[in-house]
Amino acid sequence: MPIYRKAKEFGVFSASEVATLGRVFDRLKREGDSEHLREALASRILANYSAGITDEEELVSASKLPLGR
Repeated sequence: MPIYRKAKEFGVFSASEVATLGRVFDRLKREGDSEHLREALASRILANYSAGITDEEELVSASKLPLGR
């Protein structure tokens, strides 16, 4: 799953952080998304999380938007 691969590339996360990231990814991914789109989604989620958005609901909302918006 792209979120786990990206999390490993991005740095060290606790098991609970990875679980949160995985739940957010599962909520936002869409059936039929290409691997490229899923990679982009994983990157957005991780960037938002690393920017300090750690609340799961806020992370879902922020990660629906392209980075920098």
